[in-house]
Amino acid sequence: MDCRAQCGACCIAPSINSPIPGMPHGKPAGMPCVQLDDDYRCRLFGTPERPAFCGSLQPDREMCGGSREDAITFLLELERLTRPSTKPSELS
Repeated sequence: MDCRAQCGACCIAPSINSPIPGMPHGKPAGMPCVQLDDDYRCRLFGTPERPAFCGSLQPDREMCGGSREDAITFLLELERLTRPSTKPSELS
């Protein structure tokens, strides 16, 4: 499956904890990456500066759904489900 034109969900929805050129501390979930261009394409695609996490995201029917909104919803829910717990009662 190819990336959907004018989507960019994978550059917006997930948090990225590794440095990105222009975002040395990564980015929080829901914030567009500074490397996302006006056509919702990654400026770092195919370069060594692209974070490994970004390269690990591969478009597929489950993640991308039928629309950009489906993809953002899926990725935000995945982010929520995989976020480390910060509640003291859950740390023990």
